[in-house]
Amino acid sequence: MTPDTSFLQQQPMPQHALHYAWIVWFIHRSPRTKITNYEDSMRKIASFSTVEEFWSVYTHLTRPNELPAISDYHLFKNGIRPMWEDPANVQGGKWIVRLKKGLASRYWEDLVLAMIGDQFDVHNEICGAVLSIRNSEDIISIWNKSANNGKINLKIRDTMKRILNLPSDTPMEYKSHNIALRDNSSFRNTDVFRP
Repeated sequence: MTPDTSFLQQQPMPQHALHYAWIVWFIHRSPRTKITNYEDSMRKIASFSTVEEFWSVYTHLTRPNELPAISDYHLFKNGIRPMWEDPANVQGGKWIVRLKKGLASRYWEDLVLAMIGDQFDVHNEICGAVLSIRNSEDIISIWNKSANNGKINLKIRDTMKRILNLPSDTPMEYKSHNIALRDNSSFRNTDVFRP
C-alpha cells in the first residue's frame, strides 16, 4: 500500500518575512584595470525578502574566501544602490574593518546575518554592507545614512564589534561618503579608531 502524500503538495511552506527586502550585487575587475563606469560594472545577483529566500540565495553564492582578488559583494536594502551618490547614502558613511586573508567568510556571514536580522538597534539607519576581496587583505564595511550623527555612528561601531566578536585591539575606520566622493577612494583617508 502506498502512503498518501497529497497533503504535502497542498501545504505551502511558511515564509518568514524580513523587515526589509535586500539585493545582492557583485563586481569584479581584473588586476591593473580601471572601472570606467562603476554602476554599469555592478551585477545584480539576487534579491530576497524572507528568511527562506535568503538561505536559498546565500547557499548558492561563492564563499568569500573563494572569490578572485578585486571582487566585491554588496548587500543593500532594496531601493538603495551600493554607490556613494545614492540619495540614501550620500550624507552617510561606512565603518570599515580590515581582515587578514582567510577570515572574510566567517566575518561576512556574521555581519550579513546580523544586518538582515535587525541586530543593529538603529536598523533604519543601515543601508547595506560591502565585502571587498583584495590581494593582501579583505575588507568588510557597513554603510549608514548619517555620517554626522556621532551617537548613532558609535552605536553601529559598537554593535559591529560585538556581533563580529572582534579582538579588543582591532582598529576600526570610518569614512563619510562625501569625503570618498572628493578623494575618489573607498579606503584611503579614513578616520581610524583604535581601542
